Amino acid sequence: MQPAMMMFSSKYWARRGMSLDSAMFDQQQQRHTGSRRSSFCPINEKPDNESGEESGKTAVVFTLKNEVGCLVKALRLFQERRVNLNHIESRMSKRLSNEVEIYADCSCSKKKFNELLQHLKDHVNIISFNTPAHVWSTEADGEDVPWFPMKISELDQCSHRVLMYGSELDADHPGFKDNVYRQRRKYFVEVAMNYKFGQPIPHIEYTPEETRTWGVVFRELTKLYPSHACREHLKNLPLLTKHCGYREDNIPQLEDVSLFLRERSGFTVRPVAGYLSPRDFLAGLAYRVFNCTQYIRHSTDPLYTPEPDTCHELLGHVPLLADPKFAQFSQEIGLASLGASDEDVQKLATCYFFTIEFGLCKQDGQLRAYGAGLLSSIGELRHALSDKACVKMFDPRTTCNQECLITTFQEVYFVSDSFEEAKEKMREFAKTIKRPFSVYYDPYTQSINLLKDTRSIENVVQDLRSDLTTVCDALGKMNTYLGI
Repeated sequence: MQPAMMMFSSKYWARRGMSLDSAMFDQQQQRHTGSRRSSFCPINEKPDNESGEESGKTAVVFTLKNEVGCLVKALRLFQERRVNLNHIESRMSKRLSNEVEIYADCSCSKKKFNELLQHLKDHVNIISFNTPAHVWSTEADGEDVPWFPMKISELDQCSHRVLMYGSELDADHPGFKDNVYRQRRKYFVEVAMNYKFGQPIPHIEYTPEETRTWGVVFRELTKLYPSHACREHLKNLPLLTKHCGYREDNIPQLEDVSLFLRERSGFTVRPVAGYLSPRDFLAGLAYRVFNCTQYIRHSTDPLYTPEPDTCHELLGHVPLLADPKFAQFSQEIGLASLGASDEDVQKLATCYFFTIEFGLCKQDGQLRAYGAGLLSSIGELRHALSDKACVKMFDPRTTCNQECLITTFQEVYFVSDSFEEAKEKMREFAKTIKRPFSVYYDPYTQSINLLKDTRSIENVVQDLRSDLTTVCDALGKMNTYLGI
């Protein structure tokens, strides 16, 4: 079957845990300008006449499902906290057609407003607060830029913006007629949808049948890894066995995996309920967060899955995400996607497909696989490294136009000499993406800084200057004590 959509069919993103929504972007995008739409910006820390600090006025913007009775339920939350409403407005969401955005101007103390926010977070998705009404309701001048998360906690909006839930199986899925399996999948959806940033990932009690299925996949793939997987994968898999319980008779827990990755490369994982858009999925990579499924493929065919399951995530992706250089390469793709146009996001998603999912590298004069789609597929892993496969050098300018096949092996695979080389090529490619700013990830605050004027750039230069001072000091000590 050939992809039917603009770049991929939804079937591909089903395999990856995503679904391409480019065809819906006109109605579904939230937008801001290069200076960020204020309706989605962080709290204004400098009091002014509009911020509510002096007047006692505060405001919150949140989203609701466009259903009868939803607004009444939401307003009851204000009543429960005894918060008065001065003004309320609504508008259709620019990102999802089945949602509306609500602007609520309140009159209450700062303490009561903070209590209200905590109460609201348990029931609705909060977009921003302390936002002036005229800013929220007025379209900004200049070039529009699609909304993207400015801090790591806003990934809750991305990860919960599921386009198709993991329990919604196609008719050709091995578990389509298995009601027990379908109910189990609904359980995994609930776990993921209830998860929020900062919480520990819930422990999953896998069934004996699920463990046996994992065991078959684990056993067969580990036979191929010594001769087919890249050295980074081979280095980290034993560490995952030691620290996260990677064994044939045990399915690792995402919380253990996330803690391990944080120490190794700064990456973490979070559970996802179903298919995200490429834009939302890549946004997670920008923060070194990987959206990860927890369900297991159907037991009747353990060596086949029409979508990514936890076998794919844990055996294909995680060992590479533990490598610092690969982690940085993954983050580079994510950062390049923030605020990019639909067309550029499609190109980046294709580069993601042919690298992080199906990429090859050269090591010790031989081809090795580092793509998770290969490292979790016995048949395609063998094929990609055989004489029958067509292999070309990775070049984002041409790779981004390559067709991605869904139900058959790829017509071509792309190879890089190293992750560093692939990263440098992606950096050059990212320079061709048109957006009125650059982005800088601050690992201390886990937030994105927009580099759009001299002041914002000066702040980054100050950080770099501090790092260079440390490097120069180290070089001086090496010269003094080691004579180097």
